[in-house]
Amino acid sequence: MVDDTTVPRVLVSDMLRQAGMEVLETDAGEPALKIAGEKRIDAFLLDVRLPDMNGIELCRALRAMERYRATPIIFVSALDQRELLQWALESGCDDFIQKPIHAMVLRKRLANLLQKAEYLAQAEKMGASLRRYVSPRAEESARHFATTQLLSPPRQEEACVLFCDTRGMTETGSVPQPAQLFARLSRYFEAQGNLVYARGGYIDRFSSDGILAVFGGGAAATLECCLCAVDILDLSREMAAGEAAERFGVGIGIHRGPVVSGNLGTHDHLDYTIVGETVNLAARLCGTAEQSIVVTRAVREILGDAPELAFSAPREVSVRGTRGPVTVHDMERASA
Repeated sequence: MVDDTTVPRVLVSDMLRQAGMEVLETDAGEPALKIAGEKRIDAFLLDVRLPDMNGIELCRALRAMERYRATPIIFVSALDQRELLQWALESGCDDFIQKPIHAMVLRKRLANLLQKAEYLAQAEKMGASLRRYVSPRAEESARHFATTQLLSPPRQEEACVLFCDTRGMTETGSVPQPAQLFARLSRYFEAQGNLVYARGGYIDRFSSDGILAVFGGGAAATLECCLCAVDILDLSREMAAGEAAERFGVGIGIHRGPVVSGNLGTHDHLDYTIVGETVNLAARLCGTAEQSIVVTRAVREILGDAPELAFSAPREVSVRGTRGPVTVHDMERASA
């Protein structure tokens, strides 16, 4: 409660304390900002006339603070001017109550605003949780459906697809407790995911031992995908060297080509993912890699003479589901 007049400030504070609220009082804007910075305030009641700054300026200053972007702010004033009301609303306040204040009116309006703020906070938490559990594309599709009640249509695009499989982490007997298994997998997935997002890609999904990462289809994105792969391989070697009790390998397959992204699943359970021969080939090449990175000719050709990477001579491998041999290269980081 910010009011430079003692009597109304005390009366309003008593009204709210009787409703079970903790009330902090001050008579000016600067101490109000100091309190707001030190504590987490759930709502503000501001007088318009203050000795150091007016309530409009104080409201704007509070709204400029990240933590108070959606916090209820109510002006309480004896002034009755339409122009003043417009300024108050434009400064970011939620309501305007004219003095003298009726206790029931104040409590009801404040309760409604606090409930609205709680709904907004829950929505932000749900949004943060959604980002933790789904890919950026899945989140975009879910928000589109929530707004329009329509599923995003499938779309075809060029993409560079990276499949990474970590071998030896979930073998029977290698981990004594399920909690340790999930903690270990999460540690590796987090490290790999950070590398993917740092290079401009995104994680489409996790498997029991690996990840499917997607990058754009252009030359620059393909290069970032391949640099991400060597980053992951270097990381796996470092982390394996630090785990005396375990020895595991990483296989990575990369292919570039057309993919189709869209919603898959049932009416009650949908997943937004990518499908197509590009995805299948990257996954199957991953199965042929042993502590190495295997890329297709399409990837090798678009990269040209990338100085950061080194490629083996082309070789042919038989891949299930293809009509003939597939030309591939083994890839590693170029020597300094």
